[in-house]
Amino acid sequence: MLVLFETPAGFALFKVLDESKLDKVEDLWKHFETADVARKIVKLKAFSKFENTTEALGAATSLVKSKLSKGLRRFLKEQCEGEILAIADSKLGKIISDKLEINCVHNNAVMELLRGVRSQLGELISGLAGQDMAPMSLGLSHSLSRYTLKFSSDKVDTMIVQAIGLLDDLDKELNTYAMRVREWYGWHFPELGKIIQDNIQYARAVKLMGNRVNGSNLDFSGILAEEVESELKEAVVISMGTEVSDHDLENIKALCEQVISLSEYRAQLFDYLRSRMNAIAPNLTVLVGELVGARLIAHAGSLINLAKHPASTVQILGAEKALFRALKTKQQTPKYGLIYHASLIGQAPPKFKGKISRVLAAKSALSIRYDALGESSDATIGIEHRAKVEARLRQLEGKVLSRISGAAKGKAKIEAYDKDRKKGTPALLTAAKTYNPAADSTLEAPQQRDTSEQLPVKKKRHHEEIAEEKPVEIEEVTEESARRKKKKKRDPELVETEAVLSVTVDSTEEIVRKKKKKNKEQVSLLAVKTEVIEEQPFRKKKKKALSGPPVQEEQLKLEELGSNGQHNVEDVVKKSKKKRKETDLGAGLVDGEAGMEKKMKKKHKDAES
Repeated sequence: MLVLFETPAGFALFKVLDESKLDKVEDLWKHFETADVARKIVKLKAFSKFENTTEALGAATSLVKSKLSKGLRRFLKEQCEGEILAIADSKLGKIISDKLEINCVHNNAVMELLRGVRSQLGELISGLAGQDMAPMSLGLSHSLSRYTLKFSSDKVDTMIVQAIGLLDDLDKELNTYAMRVREWYGWHFPELGKIIQDNIQYARAVKLMGNRVNGSNLDFSGILAEEVESELKEAVVISMGTEVSDHDLENIKALCEQVISLSEYRAQLFDYLRSRMNAIAPNLTVLVGELVGARLIAHAGSLINLAKHPASTVQILGAEKALFRALKTKQQTPKYGLIYHASLIGQAPPKFKGKISRVLAAKSALSIRYDALGESSDATIGIEHRAKVEARLRQLEGKVLSRISGAAKGKAKIEAYDKDRKKGTPALLTAAKTYNPAADSTLEAPQQRDTSEQLPVKKKRHHEEIAEEKPVEIEEVTEESARRKKKKKRDPELVETEAVLSVTVDSTEEIVRKKKKKNKEQVSLLAVKTEVIEEQPFRKKKKKALSGPPVQEEQLKLEELGSNGQHNVEDVVKKSKKKRKETDLGAGLVDGEAGMEKKMKKKHKDAES
């Protein structure tokens, strides 16, 4: 029996000297405690050395994938004819037995034997010390990991991190320098700031013009448009700026040169960043663009770190402060971070930006992983994912349109209108209709109405309405009386109080009749007694206080007293009679006083005449 053992230096074949030891698997490790005992069990038969690292990497990758490499096939054909081969991988053993017709064995005893060989490998293979094996195994493991991750020297994302950082710094510096140029040169030519809006064109125009007096004679066709140039030359003549010395203009021109040079370098850096992003992350670039993709990589630290993030993290990457603030204050969490600046989210309406950012983050996470760990460097997946996101955006916008048009569910059905469609005219759903003048309708002149016929009708209607209204009132009255009767029947105590009230009402009516007769007598008494006239204001107040509908007040009091049942009805009636007398006297006095005043006025008039 032969044992195949793989090492970083090459393949080794060991001959098993005593196969009877393999029967006792539990005690097999004791035979490999020392090198001398191990040599009695196994012995090195052949060794196939790797010539370079590439061959070692190819053999290792084929073993990982359970494939038979060319070097191993050649080595086994030469050394294993008619032998039984013990192997660690059952899949590889099946391939060897099928292609090379070599019997392969894989069991627990073989695995224990391989462990013992590995522990004494430096002693069993002459010329292969442990010091040499360590760097070989480390280098082969690094090479294998790079190969499995498809690592390439072109995919160095640190350059992207540095480039995007420098690009952001250049934008800040350019804005600062451009604003300084505008403020500095604005003292000399303030109208130029409103004419030219672009900072780079402004700096180039200032560098070319220098003093504003030279602007009318210069040609700005290479910098500005014709309309802007003509406006600039008109503003030069009527400018209200101050005069500036030549030394100051030289410093301003130097600053303009710095702005122009920085803008040119920024354009070069952007082209470099675009090329690196297309080489390192082509799928991510197709989805979100060069700048947004580079900022995502820089924020995560590297492309591998970004690939480890889930889609939910990619969505809010860059909005960490807002996220933790929302979690702390128990408010709504942010829906997007750096990914908000992608063109696809910019195309979405404000209502659907959150949904599109979630879809875009999910597709971006898949594209990032494919860019970091995938085999090919094309952007096919990114193009497919972008098409899906755009389709989702159109779907959301279509739902809005269908709701506005009135369709409750799904899209509007137009099958019913297809029956009039002409062949060869797919754009027309219905046949074109011509104008029919015969269908016009004309209105006749309004005829005069006969008022004589209408007036009686109106009178009749008026009488009818009155006649119709009267029964209703009677019915209402009858209903109210019926309700009162029912109440009386329900409350027997109120019946007695109402009877007393009816008596008092009758008495009050008789007193009022007698009052008119007594007024004349009281007037004569008041004429004799002048003292009553002097006390008139004091009595007026009392009379006013006592004046009023006494019957109603008495009725209310009697109802209250009768309902409560606290006093006798006779006492209440006596008190009401006293009050009635006082009110009658007061009323007579008032009438008498009024008559006396009239008589006094007549006497004065007669005396004057």
